[in-house]
Amino acid sequence: MNDQPLDPREHPFRESVAASYLQGKVDAEQFVDGQITKVASDVVPLRGAPGIAVNRISELLFGENFTVYEWIGPWAWGQCQTDGYVGFAPADGLSNDTVAATHEVSALRTYAFEKPDLKSWPVATLHMTSRVAVSDEAHGYCLTDADGWVSRRHLVEIGAGPDLQKDKSNFITAARSFLGAPYLWGGRSSLGLDCSGLVQLALMRTGHSAPRDCDQQERCVGSIVENGLASGSARGLQAGDLLFMNGHVVVVSAPGRVLHANAHHMCVAEEPFDEFLARVAAMGLPVTTVRRL
Repeated sequence: MNDQPLDPREHPFRESVAASYLQGKVDAEQFVDGQITKVASDVVPLRGAPGIAVNRISELLFGENFTVYEWIGPWAWGQCQTDGYVGFAPADGLSNDTVAATHEVSALRTYAFEKPDLKSWPVATLHMTSRVAVSDEAHGYCLTDADGWVSRRHLVEIGAGPDLQKDKSNFITAARSFLGAPYLWGGRSSLGLDCSGLVQLALMRTGHSAPRDCDQQERCVGSIVENGLASGSARGLQAGDLLFMNGHVVVVSAPGRVLHANAHHMCVAEEPFDEFLARVAAMGLPVTTVRRL
């Protein structure tokens, strides 16, 4: 077995069952290939154990693929293929219809309507980065596998969105679009999200994948900026930099400003850097890492 224990958030293994590709790396009673499913509800909670009273650890968005390794009554244990996160999802939020997505939602959120008409009944609410398969177009709307018509203005072809590498302001713009969204532990949509969810979604909107939790992001997103907070000031920072501390991540949104989903404001907020730094310092939470995209 591997001397370094594998992170169960990133590797699907339990005592009873594990993914086949982990055979020889972990102990389990059985190893299975898994079944690829598609998230078929607007937002599906991912939990650390089966049960509606168990805390949410993340969320799955419509159109994401979720590999199921074990079905346990009304629950499916598996791995989200967007960010590799492992958990338990309600089985009724998943579908075996895994038609390939063609477009993703570029708006903060949008409706899928019963007809290609803004006066018709909305049948689903889709969120930024949700993926859909478009099968028809009419009157400025696209017929999607969300069983409804979505405004063409709110969709982009997969891979055709703004590019972070061409302009970092695309990332900041995507993050700012969530301003005012309520804070929600484990959330990944404008209905509620946490600090790492905000960073992950803004990066995804600009064509770059990122792991789910802030400690995972701290290890691999971008590159480390040495002396990024020299003398406790923001002089070494650039817009788009990520500041990490124990259990939290914030985005440098402009000179002297930071943007983050946080429990102090209980929403996504933008505030002066000095105020933020003084507050977290008083809480005993120094900035541990600065990373540049």
